[in-house]
Amino acid sequence: MSIFKKLGWYFKAQQRRYIFGILALVLVALVNLIPPKIIGNLVDAMSKQTLTSTQLWVWLGLLIASGIGQYIFRFGWRVAIWGGAAQLEKTLRTRLFWHFMKMDATFYQKHRTGDLMAHATNDLNAIQNVAGAGILTLFDSFITGGTTIIAMMVFVDWRLTLLALLPMPLLTVMARKLGMRLHSAFAESQAAFSRLNDKTQESVSGVKVIKTFGQEAADVDDFNQIVDKTITINKRVNFLDALFDPITSLIMGLTYLVTIIYGGWLVQSQQISIGQLISFITYVAALVWPMFAIGRLFNILERGNASYDRVMSLLNEQSAIVEPQAAVTTPAKGDIEYRLDQFSYPDAEASALVHVHFRLAAGQTLGIVGKVGAGKSTIFKLLMREFDQYRGSIRFGGHDIRDYTLDALLGSIGYVPQDNFLFSTSVGNNIRFSAYDQGQEAIEAAAKESAVHDDILNFTEGYATLVGEKGVSLSGGQKQRLSIARAVITEPELLILDDALSAVDAKTEAEILAHLHETRKDKTTMIAAHRLSSVMEADEIIVVDDGRIIERGTHAELLALNGWYADMWDKQQLEAQGGLD
Repeated sequence: MSIFKKLGWYFKAQQRRYIFGILALVLVALVNLIPPKIIGNLVDAMSKQTLTSTQLWVWLGLLIASGIGQYIFRFGWRVAIWGGAAQLEKTLRTRLFWHFMKMDATFYQKHRTGDLMAHATNDLNAIQNVAGAGILTLFDSFITGGTTIIAMMVFVDWRLTLLALLPMPLLTVMARKLGMRLHSAFAESQAAFSRLNDKTQESVSGVKVIKTFGQEAADVDDFNQIVDKTITINKRVNFLDALFDPITSLIMGLTYLVTIIYGGWLVQSQQISIGQLISFITYVAALVWPMFAIGRLFNILERGNASYDRVMSLLNEQSAIVEPQAAVTTPAKGDIEYRLDQFSYPDAEASALVHVHFRLAAGQTLGIVGKVGAGKSTIFKLLMREFDQYRGSIRFGGHDIRDYTLDALLGSIGYVPQDNFLFSTSVGNNIRFSAYDQGQEAIEAAAKESAVHDDILNFTEGYATLVGEKGVSLSGGQKQRLSIARAVITEPELLILDDALSAVDAKTEAEILAHLHETRKDKTTMIAAHRLSSVMEADEIIVVDDGRIIERGTHAELLALNGWYADMWDKQQLEAQGGLD
């Protein structure tokens, strides 16, 4: 029952709704007492041959009226209780999804996508059942059971009622013992579902790689092993769950046995009438649902309890990226001063960046080059506050970036990552993703700036063409250029291109850079690239190796140093000439 205490905050907020629903359940239970009593009276009247047509129609009218009453009151509790359950699901889904939006990179390194999806679907459904079927089962079983027992004592015989209820304590003992085992079993079941979800999501996302390397059979075997483990765990859950109904049936059988033996004796000794015995048996039948409901209740509560604990453990995790109370809300604008002394990724021993210092005046362009894994992307991640735990400072427009609100900082940055993610919508909607108020003219202007406009016109439906999941229908170069268009449409104060031109040819690259140079004369740009031609026009270029700046200067100055940059330039020039030959 602890899950009801955990959800107390919600039930308190929705107390009017649930009070109305419970009141409707009480009325249903009271109306349900009428038919057995009427049936008993009819049997007695027929056995005594005193039943008249008038009495028959009166009793039938009462039966019809009770049926209509049950319909109305059942409709009332369904609207109230099921509506409350749906509202709880909506509340928790909103909280969880918004929590996902606020969490930092460390959170997503810790939790896999499939696991998060399991929390947002399977676990929330189990919690919703507590507020719907759980509340219904709890109160309906006690209300129906309580009113039925009282009716049995008042309308029939209190001695017969007490004897018939003697087997009932066995049900309480059974429910308690099975409930404790069910809680741990359900927790294991939900965790197994998360692992299965992880595997499914990963395999579907990587199906091209799997097929390319001919690993379909191996991946299916791995998937089947996870499925087998999940089935084994769920078999234990189902076994424990299945024990409720047989034990409940056995207990109800004992109740019927007592009723028939002792009730028959009471009829023979003329202490009760045959009609009263029939009414009593009908009341016992009405107790079947409350008895079975207890087993169902423990099932619902233990599932919900395990799921609630899993969801709350996620919601209780705090992002390391925190906005100060007196945060700067003005959009970031101005010079960038990068004074980083040292940064290490969480749980990593080695430093990712050491003594990275540079100043970028507003309107200038900075090029960042270096070998793979040198730390180029890490410089951008810190600038966009994916991580705040570092020694040193990063200032934008005279303020430490950690003093801004995230909206004020990130709203001034247009970012094009190495891995381009496109949404399963139209080309036009992908471009205006961060600026939905922009019209077709602005969309096309951004597309022209990123040299993808002509490609789009050749698509089947132009800007209305659906790109498919993650842009599956587009080439790598088209996805990169669409991502650039999505970043430049907002005219950001700072544009970051993180190896964003690697999939386009040299001619298209030159065209894009020329457009950006023309349209962003007074805006700041940072470009990380492996192809040095992407940064040769930059106001300053820094060469990063093993998290440190080993060279810096303009293109001409770096060539004169005859260091890493000059060597790489010569190699790339030779490769370009070889390609032309």
